[in-house]
Formats: sequence, structure tokens, C-alpha cells
Amino acid sequence: MALQTHSKSRSDEKEISRAPNGTTKGKPTDYTSHGVTDNDIFMLPSSDLQLLGLLTIVAAVVRLFRIYQPSSVVFDEVHFGGFASKYIKGKFFMDVHPPLAKLLLTLAGWLAGFDGDFDFKDIGKDYLEPGVPYVAMRLLPAIMGVMTVPTIFLTLKAAGCRTMTAALGAGMVIFENGLLTQSRLILLDSPLIAFTAFTALAWTCFTNQHEQGPSKAFDPSWWFWLAATGFGLGATVSVKWVGLFTIAWIGSLTIVQLWVLLGDNKNVTVRLWFKHFLARFFCLIVIPVTFYVTLFGIHFLCLVNPGDGDGFMSSEFQATLNSKAMQDVPVDVMMGSRVSIRHHNTHGGYLHSHNSMYPAGSKQQQITLYPHKDENNVWLLENQTQPLGLDGEEIKGVKAWDDIEPASIVDGSILRLYHVVTDRRLHSHDVRPPVSEADWQNEVSAYGYEGFDGDANDLFRVEIVKSLSDGALAKTQVRTIETKFKLVHIMTGCSLFSHKVKLPDWGFEQQEVTCAKQGTLPNSIWYVEQNEHPKLGANAEKVNYKNPGFLGKFWELQKVMWTTNAGLVESHAWDSRPPSWPILRRGINFWGKDHRQIYLIGNPIIWWSSTVAVGIYVVFKGLSVLRWQRGFNDYDNVNFKRFDYEIGMSVLGWAFHYFPFYLMQRQLFLHHYFPALYFAIITMCQVYDFATNRVGGVFGVRDTPAIGRTGIVAFLAASIVAFTLYAPLSYGNPWTQKACQSVKLFDTWDFDCNAFHTDLDQYNMVQPSSNIQPTAAPEVPAAGQKKPPPAEHVTPQASVDQASIHREEKIEYRDQDGNLLNEEQVAELEGKVSFQTRYETRTKLIDADGNEVEESSAGTAPPHPADQEPETAADQPEDDGREYPATASPEDDQRKEKSVKKKDDGKPRPASEAKDATK
Repeated sequence: MALQTHSKSRSDEKEISRAPNGTTKGKPTDYTSHGVTDNDIFMLPSSDLQLLGLLTIVAAVVRLFRIYQPSSVVFDEVHFGGFASKYIKGKFFMDVHPPLAKLLLTLAGWLAGFDGDFDFKDIGKDYLEPGVPYVAMRLLPAIMGVMTVPTIFLTLKAAGCRTMTAALGAGMVIFENGLLTQSRLILLDSPLIAFTAFTALAWTCFTNQHEQGPSKAFDPSWWFWLAATGFGLGATVSVKWVGLFTIAWIGSLTIVQLWVLLGDNKNVTVRLWFKHFLARFFCLIVIPVTFYVTLFGIHFLCLVNPGDGDGFMSSEFQATLNSKAMQDVPVDVMMGSRVSIRHHNTHGGYLHSHNSMYPAGSKQQQITLYPHKDENNVWLLENQTQPLGLDGEEIKGVKAWDDIEPASIVDGSILRLYHVVTDRRLHSHDVRPPVSEADWQNEVSAYGYEGFDGDANDLFRVEIVKSLSDGALAKTQVRTIETKFKLVHIMTGCSLFSHKVKLPDWGFEQQEVTCAKQGTLPNSIWYVEQNEHPKLGANAEKVNYKNPGFLGKFWELQKVMWTTNAGLVESHAWDSRPPSWPILRRGINFWGKDHRQIYLIGNPIIWWSSTVAVGIYVVFKGLSVLRWQRGFNDYDNVNFKRFDYEIGMSVLGWAFHYFPFYLMQRQLFLHHYFPALYFAIITMCQVYDFATNRVGGVFGVRDTPAIGRTGIVAFLAASIVAFTLYAPLSYGNPWTQKACQSVKLFDTWDFDCNAFHTDLDQYNMVQPSSNIQPTAAPEVPAAGQKKPPPAEHVTPQASVDQASIHREEKIEYRDQDGNLLNEEQVAELEGKVSFQTRYETRTKLIDADGNEVEESSAGTAPPHPADQEPETAADQPEDDGREYPATASPEDDQRKEKSVKKKDDGKPRPASEAKDATK
């Protein structure tokens, strides 16, 4: 009987045909969609394939044109190029994005000979001199940008559009300036869009197979496109978590399909429905998850060494990295144990002190969290009273517990923590901390000296947090690693506390430690990591971190990525919010140098027309629902029904990739709209195809194909004109101020027209390189580092009375009294003092004969003394082998802060600079 039903559905499908007025002569009796046709892209005619090849060649020319420029770091190449360096070096880093695109960029660089020595540290840093194969690395996103063009062509064909409409979509992608700019740089957005486009293609092809009813179900092509959709989903979400929006889009449409299948009780049995469900579950869930998890397996295999990102991870995670693993340590913590104490919640590091004082408050020795192992992390645990010897006399000194039977530290024990290196004890008092000056927080310091017995403010009580401690014994006495505890100050009742607040330069940017009266529990929890005691011999019970295994590391990294991503909430110079994206209100300044600029801005013709197309469907859907409620039979018309479903599927993809950003408080930029833009372009093409090919209309457009083709040619011509007008901002080409101003339609398009020359001939003049933005003076090396030779940078300026004007930048060294130091004196001080950079601008005029000209005689006012910046200063404390920060007057610090802010105005910055997740 089932076989007869299946045969009947095949014959019914053949009876369906489209009538001239859009109605159908017969309706399917199974779940076959009304009005569907077989749009197999593997059966395209040769003319379509030839056109597809031509469009791909054009896309390659547009994407690869002068891909070598600019020959310096652009925008987020700072991050993603830097990640390639770390992959090659095997240094662990933390990024908020999954690894697929970064691994592909690394592979491209590695195959081209990149050794990972270039750090991509700053926008504008030169690629040529160090020999970075940046062109090869840029080729990967460029090629993926090229492949997006045939992908959208095939997607539109699979959706039932005419060849000319498919060519329109391909042309819109080719000449969209924003997509072009992103695909020519070492960034993640081009791979993201390419994989999103592939997923849309695979799903459109699968949907076409599914809509043809039982005759196509579980055929090889049906399975192929369903599995391809799964791989596309896995790849998309492995580039950026924006792929979760693609999964939501496919998931919602899958639910619709399964719902329709459930309603076909004549042809789809319960057993067959579950077969459909399991097929989709395997292909759309199991395959993407497996793909995603496997990529992180490769990620962990590449990053085996410690790096600047391991501080984000737990101690167990860090112990799996090379040189981070530690030897087994004694588990029992005793009075007199030398321990390192680690903060549990923030992964900020170890309880630490060093011989530097707070600049305010008590001005006692600093207590911080330090992320690396160091002798300054070692504390000796003393009882609140000295032990008694066999003669009943008190044993003096901090080593009094070394020669007696050690006593365990239990819940409620009262301790003093003695800093071994500086001979001071952990101390707190009713003084506000220098940074977190809240009433509920007290300063924590190190106080005392060698031989000093201490005072009551040195006493802390151990309170074991049983819910977090591992094992029954660890809940009653302090055991290394296993016991989590609080240290409660006896005199004030506050708990030793740390949070993600960095101290200023005087605290070496280490994490702040305070004593909090109302601190959250996680930030008040500590544990012992290292433990030594003379009485604990080689046979003592030992412990080590548990190996979290691959799945443990994988899950921990996902949580850290989520938390860090959500924490990127600080404002950025070039961020924007979702309401501004569909109308192209603002772009992003990517790069500026040599009177050229790269500014991310879309093609307004393509951008606005795609937004209008989405609006057209929204209006259509609203009216159709109202008419349906009033009893109109619009959905009996096959074109009406296909318009609603086909374009609705694309608009749903646009909505899923756009509206979730309204829920995000993190930094957002124009490039976050690109996946939604791709669906908007598809929507625009489908609307045009229905209007000119499927709906008759009063002008007979459907019956006169030349009208539709003329419209496509005219639209593409207008798009190419707009593309050409804004191309200098996409390629970083020469441009003039007048040409720039003529196409700057809105003030919110804040690219700097004054950065360009007034005449194109000026770009042909041989001149030294000069940045559009002010260039910071060379940075003075820290103590102990090799001092670079003074550099001189010359930038031509306008002539004054035929005088040649030069700007020079050089390094000078002065002591705290302002005395100029020569190179011999500087060399003698290196390693003994620290150097701090100050900036000063001076102008010197030199005539054609090389003679210096007084500025007043040249008609230029000399700089006011108040505008000059202090020069490099070196402090010279007593030489005790330790490094000290340079000091400066508050006025100097204010001037420096002011100059830095002025220097950064309008300057390109990496997207996550405001709260860098990679550090």
C-alpha cells in the first residue's frame, strides 16, 4: 500500500503545471510544495557555466587588484596576523573567536615561508623590511571573497531565479565596496561570509529537493545537500559565533519542514517521520558539532607553549602547557610551610609583594596578584603565637617551626603570612586602597622588617569553603590545591580580596589586592599551589593538578570566550549600533598613511536597494496577513505563495543575522552587518526576479524580457559607478580632497578628506613616507634593554620664503633634574634605572644651504613653553638590584595624558582595543 501511495505521488507531481495567471491546474496530494520546480544546479546549461566563469574572473580581478597595498598593518590585522605568529610559535593565546579562519590564515602564511617572528603589533607597521609574506596571507580571504560570487549565482539559480537575475546578484557582491575591503585584508569576515554563503547555497538546494516531495526524499542528492549544509554550519560557526545565527536560521526552517511532514498523515508514517528527523539531527547537529570540536582539537595541538593568553585559563588548564606543568608537591600544609597562594576566581595569579611602596594611603609595601611564578610569591605561614620548645621556652624567629613536629592548619586557624624575600608580613588596616577607594574595601600591604614581631593587624583567620574543596579531609584542614579557603582579617573582619582591576604604572599594571568587607565569595577564595616544609620529606603524600582532558579544556575555553566576548562593552572610536547599519550611516577607519586612507564603507546603491527590498517584503507580509484575516484567497495563487515562502526564507536569514545584535552590549561595528547584507542582496534579486519574470503586471514586463535585462544592466552600471567613486577608500589608492568631498554624502561618513593631496600629481613626487596621523616618537627602552640608535625622520613641509623646512624626531636622555646625558652615561645607567618616555615637539627651519633659520624670521611663531612636553627622564634610586618606575610631576603626567589623547583622535584602531581580549 505504501508503494502505491509513493507511485501516486510521482504521477501527481507530473500533473502540476503553472497557469499563465499564476494559478495551478492541479495540487499535490502529498507534502510536495505547490508550484515548485527542479532547480538542480548540476544541470545548468553551458551558457550559464560560461557566464559563471566570466563573473568569477571579474571578481578575481576586482578582489586581487593591488592586493599588495598597503604594505603595512591594517586595522585588525594587528590581531589576526598576530595570532598567526603565535600559532607558528605554538604560544597559547585567547581570542573570542573560534579557530578555523585563523588556522587557515596561519596555513597560508606558513606555506609562504612566514616564520612567526613579525608581531603585527601596530597599525601602519611595515611588512616589507622584515619580509613578511603578507600578500599570501591576504590571498586567502581574497580568494574566499572571490568564491562568494559564484556561490550567490548558484544560490539564486537554485532558488529558481533567471540567469540574468543570478548575474545581478553576483555583480552586486563583486562591486560592493565593503565586502571588497574586508576580503583584501588579513581578517575573519571574508571566510565568515564565504561559509555563510555556502551554507545558504547547500540549504537552498536541499530545500528544493525536499519541496519536490517523496520522490526525492533520501536520494543521493538529497543526502548530499543536507550533509553539505551541516558542514557549512560547522565551518561558519568555527569562524565566528555569528554562525550561531545561521544555525538558528536553518533550525527554524527545519522545524517548519518537520511540521509539514507531520501533517502529511497519508504519505508520512510515524516511522518515516522519525527517519526524516534523525537524518536532519545527524546532518545539522552531529556534523557541525563534530566539525567545531575537531577544530579546537587542532587548536590545542598547535598551541602547546605558554603565551600571553594562558592567564585567562585555570591552573589545571595552564598545567597542560609546556613548562607550565609542576612537580608533585606535598599535600599537607603545616605551620612553617613556605607556600605560594593563588587566587581562585580571576586567574590573575599569585599573592605577591615586591619592594615598592604605594604612592598614597599608608605608603607601605604593595600587595598584588602576579600571573607568573616568582620568588616574590613565597609566603611563610606562622601561627599567631610562637611555638614552645621542650624546655617550655618560646622559640624565636620565623623559622621556629622548622625543627619541631609540624602542626596542620585547620579550619579556623589564625595565621600570620610572612613575605620571605622582603621580611614583611601581610597586613591590613582601616585605610582606603589607592585605586578602589570604596568604603567597604581596606588597603592590604606588607608591613614590618626583619626581626619585628608584628602587630594585631597581621592576623588572618582561615575559613575553609567546604563546597569548593575537593575531598573530605580538605574540608577540615588546608591541603595543597584541594582546599579552597578565605583569609579573614581578625581586626576588621574583611576578607582578602582581588578583582579584575589593574594597578597603574606604579604598580606595574599588576592586579589589585584589597580586603573587602562585603566582597563577593568567588573573589575572596584562595588556595595553596606550592608547598614546602623541612619536615615534609620525600615520602610525604603529594598532590598535583588533575588533567582536565580535552573535553575539560574545550568546555573551559568556551566559557572564557563567552565571558570575554560579553565583556567587550567599552566604547570604541569607530563602533556603531545596529539601527545605523541598514542605512549605511557610518563606516570604520581602517588605515591611513602617505596621504592615503582605507575606510570601510559600503556601496550606497547596493546597500540601500537591498534594504528597500527587505522593506518591500515586510510590507507585503503585513498586507497579506491582513487580507488573509479578511478572507481573501491570495494564497491560492502560486506566485503569491512562492513569493511569500522563497523571499520569506531569505528575509528570515537577514533577520536572524541582524536583530540579535540589538541584544548585545559589547562593541559592535559595521562589518557585523555583512552576513545580513548578503541575505538582503539575495532578497533584492528575488524581488526583482518575481517582479520581472513571474508576475505579469500591467506593463507586460514578464512577456518582454528585454525590459528586465535593461533594468539589470542599468542597476549594475549605477553600482559600478558608485563602486568606482569610493574605490580609493577600498584600495587605499591616491585621491584628491575635492573628489573626496564630492562623494561624502553625510557628515557621519567620517573619512578624512583633508588627509589626501589636493592634486593627483603630488603622489608622483618622490618624498619620504609620512603618516596621516601624528607619529609617536620612538619609545625609550626599559632598563636592561638594548638602546636603539637615535633615529631621524624627515617629513617635507611647505616652504617659507623659499626655505626648506624639515621635521626631525630624535631621542634625548635627561636625568630627574633635566640634565642632558651622553651615550656613555646612558650606557652606565642601563640595568640600574628605568626610563620613561616624554614627548616634545620642536620645529627647526633649514634653508637650501643647510643653514638653520630662526623660526621668528621665517614668520612662524615659536612654540609656547606650556605646550612643550617634558623629555625623557631617568630616575636614579639607590642601586639595590631592583627596578623602580620613573617618577614625574603631576603636571607632567597631565600633559602626557593630554598629548596622548590628542594623538589618538581620528586614528585607526583595532576593533577590540578598548578591552583587548588577546592580552
